[in-house]
Amino acid sequence: MKVQVDLDTCDGNGVCMSICREVFDVREDGLHLLQQQPDQDLHHKLIGAEVSCPTRAITVKD
Repeated sequence: MKVQVDLDTCDGNGVCMSICREVFDVREDGLHLLQQQPDQDLHHKLIGAEVSCPTRAITVKD
């Protein structure tokens, strides 16, 4: 599984971080992707972050 974030689209609202802190961290200087290829056990959380992102900046690929 691979996670990609379009940093040009991301507005740093923190929705993804509230759903999956293991992968996303929003700081004063913007979003940080902590893992680009997270474990499969985070799949459900990552899909939740992807569909909940108001700017659709997150893409999860299996």
